[in-house]
Amino acid sequence: MTRLQNLIRIGAMTGTLFAAIQATPPASAADFMTDWSTLQMPPPPELKQVTVDPKTTALFLFDFIEGNCSMSTRPICVGMIPTLKAMMDRARAAGMMVLYTLPGDGKIVDQSIAPHAGEVVDQKQGGPDKFLGDDLDQRLKDHGIKTVILCGNSAQGVGIGTGSASAQRGYNVIYPVDCLPSESAFRQAYAAYHMGPGGPPVTTKMVTETRTDMIKFQ
Repeated sequence: MTRLQNLIRIGAMTGTLFAAIQATPPASAADFMTDWSTLQMPPPPELKQVTVDPKTTALFLFDFIEGNCSMSTRPICVGMIPTLKAMMDRARAAGMMVLYTLPGDGKIVDQSIAPHAGEVVDQKQGGPDKFLGDDLDQRLKDHGIKTVILCGNSAQGVGIGTGSASAQRGYNVIYPVDCLPSESAFRQAYAAYHMGPGGPPVTTKMVTETRTDMIKFQ
């Protein structure tokens, strides 16, 4: 066998071996969907006591409108209305900035949590990230806001979308798990895990997960 024939033979064998390697997926590349039924829930995120300065803190009450907060759409949201009212009353009594979104000119789901005169209300800003295409960041900076308490409907929408966007803009994010409803407890858990131990550190380092009754004002 000539040297040229030998090189051709080696090249053909190498090509066959490479093709075989490509056709065989590595053991570590298993599709997680195959194991879906065996996946275990991680430990819940740690909820912490938190103290905020009302002068530099804003309360978000986002998207609590008729149509997406009802017994037919999100019964969990309806059940949270007393909690939202208690948080809102405490914030107002402390002189805190309160901001609402009522997208699509929507109506507040319950008058007990309706905006008061002079409070910021945005009726155009829909979607999960309330900073996107809006002057929300500038309004917060104009009031010297450094921390936001995020209450919004829903957890996997506004909770993750605006929560992450707030953190990426340098705001401390207070994430009370009892004022971020969803269609199911699993979606609430998923969002809370993403904003805590399961999310990207660049945002989660700015997030404190808590409950409304664990929030104190200076």
